[in-house]
Amino acid sequence: MGKQEKIVSMFNDISGKYDIANRVLSMGIDKSWRNKACKLTFDFYDKSKIEKIADVACGTGDMIDFWLKIAKQNAIEIENIVGIDPSVGMMDVAKKKLPEVEFIEAGASDMPLESESTDIISISYGIRNVVQRQEAFYEFARVLKKNGLVVISEFTKNEKTSPIDYLTDFYMNKILPTLGGIITKNKEAYTYLPNSIDEFLTTDNLCKELKEAGLEPIYTKAFSMNISTLIIARKV
Repeated sequence: MGKQEKIVSMFNDISGKYDIANRVLSMGIDKSWRNKACKLTFDFYDKSKIEKIADVACGTGDMIDFWLKIAKQNAIEIENIVGIDPSVGMMDVAKKKLPEVEFIEAGASDMPLESESTDIISISYGIRNVVQRQEAFYEFARVLKKNGLVVISEFTKNEKTSPIDYLTDFYMNKILPTLGGIITKNKEAYTYLPNSIDEFLTTDNLCKELKEAGLEPIYTKAFSMNISTLIIARKV
């Protein structure tokens, strides 16, 4: 089994407890991160009618739920929204929460979407789980309309420069795996999380990869003591 297949299998295994683990481990702060991402993206795109949004590595559908809620609050019409993920287990949970939404089993680097068909592509806390990341960025550029937006929320690698950084590191590496293991009965999955962040890119390097694919970062900001980073990039 390859690395990507192992990651997918891990998410299938924890899918039933994933939502409750997320809420507990993030203390609900992840909701504010997703909320900000959607609001800022709609501000940048500034259209009252959006043909298509694709949420990649959609998991249990949290981000799709936010897209729909924030669009409704701002009188924005979304004609079509689709969730894409290689984990059937995670999408089974999403389908129960959002039965009106279309979900497609696929990876980020090979999406069954037409070229230049999509206004917005989002990927929340999933890009570091994509083994073929640069190929995925090229795929995003293929699928997006000209001036379309990629919205990435992620735990990026940060240099430890303050006591808060060390406190965050202690939580992620010591407390989170134990709590996550208790909730999901899969400590390995929640040991993978901090390890995957440590092995991941800095924000600057992630932006370089986006530019390589023709996606120009227009907004970058870290939230909550640099735990979560939001990057919005435009197809040029």
